Amino acid sequence: MILGMTTLTFVHVVISLIGILSGFVVVFGLLTARRMDGWTATFLSATIATSATGFLFFSFDKFLPSHAVGILSLVVLALATFGRYARHLAGAWNSIYAIGAVLALYLNVFVLIVQLFLKVPALKALAPTQTEMPFKLVQLAVLLLFVVLGIFSTIRFRQQQLRPA
Repeated sequence: MILGMTTLTFVHVVISLIGILSGFVVVFGLLTARRMDGWTATFLSATIATSATGFLFFSFDKFLPSHAVGILSLVVLALATFGRYARHLAGAWNSIYAIGAVLALYLNVFVLIVQLFLKVPALKALAPTQTEMPFKLVQLAVLLLFVVLGIFSTIRFRQQQLRPA
């Protein structure tokens, strides 16, 4: 079973990193008003897989913040995917997709930061309980960065989609 959990952890981490890296390419596409179809498919599928496989690590004895992040991520991803593929970015679905893509990437990066502060000894020493100021400042800086990215991505992507072909 230990080998199985180690393999699952490895696969989950690889999928997460693929989701994060492709997510940054997708957000760049949003900022430059390009759809990035292949990258988008990779990002959405990897991020959905990340959120889904994350539930395999949870204890279900009580509801934890990790459960909430996983559920929120899957809801956001469902809306973004629906807006992108079922509604073809028509009308408000353009903005729903852009906001959803940025939010899904943020949630993945949020969890990455949590994991880094849990697993990297130097970071763990700075914030052993993740209630210390270094952890809070990093999370706040990342949140602010993603708010700005979300605003500009949504505006730029929407403006491009409204232009006549």
